[in-house]
Amino acid sequence: MAGWVDTTMAQATMALVGKAFVPMTLEMKVSYFAPARPGTVFAEGWVERQGRKVCFAEGRLLDASGAVLAKASSTLRLSPREQVEAASRAAVTPN
Repeated sequence: MAGWVDTTMAQATMALVGKAFVPMTLEMKVSYFAPARPGTVFAEGWVERQGRKVCFAEGRLLDASGAVLAKASSTLRLSPREQVEAASRAAVTPN
C-alpha cells in the first residue's frame, strides 16, 4: 500500500512540474486504516506545495465503496532529469 500511494504522489508531482524533473521521495508517512482486499482500489495524489527544489505531496487509497484505506504525506526532492540520467549511466558503465 505504501508503494501505491508513493507512486501516486510522485505521479501528481510529475504532472505539475513536467518532464524536466524527477521527484525522489525524501520522507513519507503513511497511516493505515484498513487492509486492501481483492477488488478495485483507487489512488489519489496531489501536491500541497511546490518549491524550487522540494514538493510536499499527499495521497490516499480508497476501496470501491469510497472507504479510505490509507493516507500519506511525502516530501519529494525535485532532481533535474539530466543529472539523474547522467548518474544512472555512470553507475552502470564499466570501469
